[in-house]
Amino acid sequence: MSRLPYLRRDDLDGRGRELWDSIVAARGEDAVNDEGGLVGPFNAWVYAPELGQLIAKLGMVLRSATSLDRRLVDIAILTVGARWKAEYEWWAHARMAREHGIPAAAIEAIRSGDFPFATDGERLVHTVALRLATTGRIDEGTYAEARRLLGDRGMVELVALCGYYAMVSFTLNAFEVPLPPGRLAHLALQPARPRPGPVRAGVTGRQRSGGRHSDRPEESLVPTAVPRATSRVTVTVHLFDLDDSDVS
Repeated sequence: MSRLPYLRRDDLDGRGRELWDSIVAARGEDAVNDEGGLVGPFNAWVYAPELGQLIAKLGMVLRSATSLDRRLVDIAILTVGARWKAEYEWWAHARMAREHGIPAAAIEAIRSGDFPFATDGERLVHTVALRLATTGRIDEGTYAEARRLLGDRGMVELVALCGYYAMVSFTLNAFEVPLPPGRLAHLALQPARPRPGPVRAGVTGRQRSGGRHSDRPEESLVPTAVPRATSRVTVTVHLFDLDDSDVS
């Protein structure tokens, strides 16, 4: 249950109703739950509609009006959502990622902490997003490589995108926003990540640097592999409980 009681449209003032109407117009009637309130982070936004209107507009720009390819946008969003275990964010954006051509295996890899990306762009965006979500910084080597690919404008957009979805994750987690009825949590099944170890920029997470710890700027922080458990536990995981009625 959400920590914030669900506000209905009739509970709102003029600014709140304007925001409500714009959300429903963009996302359809599925944006309203069975209790008559808005799903996801939107219920929180109508509590502070002046803020919520600006947040909603910024999100639209970051998803649809930047120089970043939409596949890269989706990878960054999923990476940030997985890092903060924001279940609703993951549920909503995993479907969009698949619609934009990201394979289910790559989406699962982001969830589990592997890095099997098909292109340098996908790998770099994931790496930048993970650095920011984990440390709040980007090491020099990763930054230089990403800047060569995306340019200065693209880097500004990518950093803003990661910050925006960190804010969305905090909203969802702080107010304990639930998944829609019948949907499965995915990120709770993700094992806790050990302390990151360094790996040189431009290599994948599997190419470790021998366990050395270094503060040199050309080295980057990525999660290490999770050690094997001493006993086996069998878990059946339904990766994507998604259908055509899901909220985008």
